[in-house]
Amino acid sequence: APGHADSYPFELTFTLEDKARMVDEILKAEGFDDPVIVGQSMGGYLGQMYEELFPEKLKGLFIIDSAPLKREYYTAIELWLLERMEPVYRHYPWKLLLRQGTNGVAETEYGRKLMLSMMMTYDGDQKRYAALAGHGYRILVGAVKSGRAFDIKCPAMLICGTKDHAGSCIRYARNWHKRSGIPLHWIEGAGHNSNTDRPEMINGLIESFLESLRNREQL
Repeated sequence: APGHADSYPFELTFTLEDKARMVDEILKAEGFDDPVIVGQSMGGYLGQMYEELFPEKLKGLFIIDSAPLKREYYTAIELWLLERMEPVYRHYPWKLLLRQGTNGVAETEYGRKLMLSMMMTYDGDQKRYAALAGHGYRILVGAVKSGRAFDIKCPAMLICGTKDHAGSCIRYARNWHKRSGIPLHWIEGAGHNSNTDRPEMINGLIESFLESLRNREQL
């Protein structure tokens, strides 16, 4: 992802729309004409923006532990706080941030080890970690406030862990399913990174989703 790991340094001035256009350029360069996007957390936001910009291209959207981009789902105070998370991450005690960051997104030892490994990329440079996190929240809010419709017209599926305590993801998922009719699968006992807590189950659901798309194409 732009600015993360080996893509650093990368100027953090891009929007979520810019990011989706980057993905489209990559897909075109690699010859993917009929993409199905599987996105977890920020990847779910990216998938929705891609569908908004390129609805004629996207064949399916599989969203894991993410939230809708429609403005109606968010309170004003939630958006206000999200825009101001960078200084929180910058001044939070690093060891405590590591512990809460890993325990807060996964329920299994495997999932927590993966998250810790990712966070340790920024060990000794908390300012950089805070900048990445803060920018991610800001481009999310920017998309929500953009006034775009974000109506998902392609086949889609929502996934959410029953122990996803990242923000209000459970509330968002429940309301998103209720208002849109998009199928929602709850992953029992999984946290925000439910694909690392229950990888076999998530992979099975992805395969079933892809098979349903293949069957749809054959009709």
